[in-house]
Amino acid sequence: MEIQQWLQNRGIVCSNMELINQAFVHSSYVNEHRWEKHDNERLEFMGDAVLQVWVSERMMRLDQPLSEGKMTTLRAQLVCEQSLAEYTRKLNLAQFLKLGMGEEKTGGRDRDSILADMFEALLGALYLEAGMDPINNILTEVIMPHLQHPLDEIITDYKTKLQEYVQADLRKSVTYHVVSVTGPSNYPEFVIQVMLDDIVLGTGKGHSKKKA
Repeated sequence: MEIQQWLQNRGIVCSNMELINQAFVHSSYVNEHRWEKHDNERLEFMGDAVLQVWVSERMMRLDQPLSEGKMTTLRAQLVCEQSLAEYTRKLNLAQFLKLGMGEEKTGGRDRDSILADMFEALLGALYLEAGMDPINNILTEVIMPHLQHPLDEIITDYKTKLQEYVQADLRKSVTYHVVSVTGPSNYPEFVIQVMLDDIVLGTGKGHSKKKA
């Protein structure tokens, strides 16, 4: 399936597909294919702004108003990298991504950061080509269910929860230590320990410090 057909299946019609196609071009692809002049980074910038406005407006219109603090927390959950990557997977958009061979071989097609950037780039391209209608179409499908149940956490902030738990009981703070970093520079694996004084509470692995 081509992206144009994917859009048409959702009732979205764009007369000029140049920007839409650009939204799926990762910088690694441009580096290996010199005829491809532009990657999706500028469109990502545009899409981030559109996404923030759309989510903020929808929160303001909720039947049960949220406080400013809760809106800030919820918006951060809805537009964080991991959430955007999950929206991309749900919509099956990764099939259109153009990656360089190096990124492809190291799992870039399923990497949260790349998928999130691509999702924002698509929103930016659609907004520039067709305004807010296609944005409403796509974001209503993937985000609106979470806005209708704002108490359901999408991404759990485990660091904050652990800190609150420790401080409430012991009045102490936890610290995080990088134990090791292995793998290639473009896809490292971090091992992180969380410490309470000299006690290791847990050890985690991930391809970013945050995930570990």
